[in-house]
Amino acid sequence: MRPEVLNPLFVEVDALDGIGPKLKKPLDKLGLTRVRDLAYHLPERFVTRRAVENLDEASVGEHVVVALTPTEHKSPYGRGPYRVLAQDSVGNICTLTYFGRASYTAKKLLPVGEKRWVAGKIDEYDQMLQIVHPDHVVEESDDTLTRLCEPVYALSEGLTQPRISGLVDQALDRLPHLPEWIEPAQFEAEKWPTWRDALKLAHKAEHESARERLAYDELLANSLALMLVRADNRKRKGKSLQGDGSLRDKLQLPYSLTGAQARSVSEIEGDLAQETPMLRLLQGDVGAGKTVVALMAMLVAAEAGTQAALLAPTEILARQHFETLRNMAASTGVQVALLTGRDKGKARESILMGLMDGSIDIVVGTHAIFQDSVSYKDLALVVIDEQHRFGVAQRLMLANKGKSTPHTLAMTATPIPRTLTLAQYGEMDVSRLDEMPPGRQPIDTRVVAQERLSDVADGVARHIASGQQAYWVCPMVRENEAEDIAAAEARYASLKERFGEDVVLVHGQLKPEMKDAAMERFASGHAKLLIATTVIEVGVDVPAATLMVIEQAERFGLAQLHQLRGRVGRGAEKSVCLLLRGGALSETGRERLALMRDTQDGFRLAEEDLRLRGGGELLGTRQSGDTPFRVASLEQITRLLPKAHDDARILMERDGGLTGLRGEAARILLYLFERDWGVQMLRGG
Repeated sequence: MRPEVLNPLFVEVDALDGIGPKLKKPLDKLGLTRVRDLAYHLPERFVTRRAVENLDEASVGEHVVVALTPTEHKSPYGRGPYRVLAQDSVGNICTLTYFGRASYTAKKLLPVGEKRWVAGKIDEYDQMLQIVHPDHVVEESDDTLTRLCEPVYALSEGLTQPRISGLVDQALDRLPHLPEWIEPAQFEAEKWPTWRDALKLAHKAEHESARERLAYDELLANSLALMLVRADNRKRKGKSLQGDGSLRDKLQLPYSLTGAQARSVSEIEGDLAQETPMLRLLQGDVGAGKTVVALMAMLVAAEAGTQAALLAPTEILARQHFETLRNMAASTGVQVALLTGRDKGKARESILMGLMDGSIDIVVGTHAIFQDSVSYKDLALVVIDEQHRFGVAQRLMLANKGKSTPHTLAMTATPIPRTLTLAQYGEMDVSRLDEMPPGRQPIDTRVVAQERLSDVADGVARHIASGQQAYWVCPMVRENEAEDIAAAEARYASLKERFGEDVVLVHGQLKPEMKDAAMERFASGHAKLLIATTVIEVGVDVPAATLMVIEQAERFGLAQLHQLRGRVGRGAEKSVCLLLRGGALSETGRERLALMRDTQDGFRLAEEDLRLRGGGELLGTRQSGDTPFRVASLEQITRLLPKAHDDARILMERDGGLTGLRGEAARILLYLFERDWGVQMLRGG
């Protein structure tokens, strides 16, 4: 149960003054549904203004507060702006400009001949000073002058800065006094404010110490919750799985395992032999051969007379894993089945029966394999592919499917920097596949100017004419999927004119069956060119595709570019990746593309990506799959997470866990950041 002291923070935002259905919609869009969400909706930046006596003291581009007296209102011709001419104390003229409906506000706020205090940014238009949409217009100076430093919040349509600011103020007024959860010696050394003061300060001005303390709280809550999961896992009873090698000996692989694969298999075997359930993350670079390692683990489970399940995030990936595993395991005689949400009728019933009577050894599927209607005879190992797409809560659901807690092997195809591995998988042991299978050729990566688009299209034509296949990835327009799709559809239309039926299109808004049909045409070789948004980033495996074109590559993160490049180079033929770059390249963009050209090492690229993006850029505004944090920036995670991890360990090992005074405070912290699954673990799951 959530501690009562937190109840004021978890009431719905409707409880605040001035919120009706109309305002609730834009708040919902931003994820601001409770008072707590508003309190943690931290400013993106601050506007600092200067109070001036008259406009002679102000510079163009500066934010000021100045006394002005309106002299004339000018209604627009047609759809132009509404303008109010006003003068300062020495007669300088300034235009106050309003667009759209804001003109109604101007009429009320700026009566002719009456002095008003105006806050806003000085611009120049047509050789006259102007302020477009003043931030504030008030009769008395006191109120405005106190706003010389003002927060700027992320908005959605229907919200204004003053409105969200007022709601945040109401949320801050409801903050309770909470006990301190940070280790006392550290709290003293860092000279951080208390939790309540830190939140208030973070909304009032650029206050580094306050922001840092709030980030640390979030990292501490996460570290502590993951440690509680790990401690709980150690207490649970799993099943010791000791294979006799009989099935693995029958495997007929066309290659021998790399050193990294053999080491990972051995680490997994060691874990499976214990009664404590395995919690291991298998981190592989693109093409490093995770699937064969996962198959080895699942064959150990089958040799021990139990069942294994592989959970994939999408149906396309589930089908692909199923085909790969079935082909690899054909010589062993194990029964591999596929179960997705689309399976209906007798086919589904037959699979459910096979899982229940134990005749199916390995099942591959989407989350459908964990629905209530699915029962297993003896599920002892769960392999989760693309782990980052499933939260800890989903992971915990799996524990209820076996007779005892199943062993868990999580796989991620994206190499993750060590710091972020600790942040996301702090409760897991890690195996790294940092070695490429022999015979895999490096992918020839070239950076090409976007102006050479027609040359690139000619190259694609020659490539297809030679009987090979290609991918064409369209630019990623930040935060706007509709624009992504429009770009992909426009490129598809232009290339279809040239290549006809050889071209297929895949994007995130297509119905699953249409997406699958397009992918199937490409995988079977009937289509030669696949145009896509980033939905092909992970797991698509078409060995005959040997050319990858990525438009406006500078818009993608390094990890994402590396993933996309990894879709080619999967067969015996040499592969090429063309990174098309736009004209206005930032220094970071230039460095990112140079790194892609110069290295194929995903682990190095992951660390460099963190360095390039780490300059205080807030998480969540970039690739949302990156981390589970809303407050901590990448730079803060890198710097503060090791401290938070140590602090959580001290709390667990020295300070009595969640008992005692500090433990009670830490329990409140877990609920505050909704990591309370950690507390539930402590209660025995």
